[in-house]
Amino acid sequence: MGFSQRLPTSFYERLHRDIRARMAERGIGLLILDAADDVLYTTGFSFRPNERPVALALTASDTILLLPELEREHAARQAVAAETLVYFEFPGVERAFSLLARSLGRVSGDVAHSHGLSVARAGELAALFPDNRVVASDIVSGMRQVKYPEEIALHREAARISDAMVTAGVDLVTDLFRAGKPLPSEITLEAHVVRSALDIMESEHDEIMNVNTLAGGLVYGGPNSAYPHGIISSRRITPGESFILSLGCRVGGRAAESERTFILGEPSIEHESYYRIASEAQAIGTAGLVAGRTCASADIAALSFIREAGMTPYLKHRVGHGMGVAFHEPPWVEAGDQTVLVAGMICSSEPALYVPEVGGFRLADTVLVTEHGPEPLTNSPRRFEEIVLS
Repeated sequence: MGFSQRLPTSFYERLHRDIRARMAERGIGLLILDAADDVLYTTGFSFRPNERPVALALTASDTILLLPELEREHAARQAVAAETLVYFEFPGVERAFSLLARSLGRVSGDVAHSHGLSVARAGELAALFPDNRVVASDIVSGMRQVKYPEEIALHREAARISDAMVTAGVDLVTDLFRAGKPLPSEITLEAHVVRSALDIMESEHDEIMNVNTLAGGLVYGGPNSAYPHGIISSRRITPGESFILSLGCRVGGRAAESERTFILGEPSIEHESYYRIASEAQAIGTAGLVAGRTCASADIAALSFIREAGMTPYLKHRVGHGMGVAFHEPPWVEAGDQTVLVAGMICSSEPALYVPEVGGFRLADTVLVTEHGPEPLTNSPRRFEEIVLS
């Protein structure tokens, strides 16, 4: 029997109870969640977002997933943790949220929605519930930051596969290099590591919960790697240069990422110097992810080390970000985020240097905050001697 990507019914029952308890504390009678990640988190329903609304409506007694007719069978096959309410099409003779309001009837208390709801949709809700105050709520976004044990198991598996993606990329480059064959382009290398992740899931998991960005990442070589979020190209990995494998996947909709910088062939003094500074900064950032401390403190410690090393011109971003059903979500490991870290949070640790015409020097781990300290879930090689491929 393989690994199961699906969370059990008991998880969603507990999650809904916990959401309702918070709703009751705040006087919320109806909570509407229309972001795809929130729907996935609260119901297990994975779908392709488009103009047709899909939303979860929670009251003290009802759990209703609003969705279009074309998603009916899709939701049934996934055994979503909600009763479904189906409208035919968008924009519709009867609008989707009008059908929802009519089905719910009178609501006592506030009508709340996530902060990401569009202005137009918030206005629509205000018109549909004229007797209620319509407010934004961070209930679910706050809950998503602290993972349940069942979610942590999914993140661990995603981290394992992310490390395997890095290994697959290194093996391809090394094998071709040693055989004297043409080296892969960035595009080819990315396709190879994504395929390796899907092969693992297909062979070792009972089923694949197909979510947006199931597996992917950033693959940069040489000077291209000096641009943190550049677009991969047809440029080939080249001996004598560094290259970055920034890779990750989502298992059961829970994300992880593993990222390492490698040097192909003989490293230069510059390569070693920049890499050692980036590696030490990343270790400092990871060490700062301690329950009871703030996100800001971890960022300040790591980036101060980089600045004190005289590397400020090559510093372009924070230490990291939270991970959950999205690769990037709160909390933000950045000097402006005073969120106190709590056991069960999962964050990236990825301070880096970006040196024009030389390359990027970046390591990233997926880190679980525990009561006993930070626990990296990813463990790709990091010592300088290990990342030189000769």
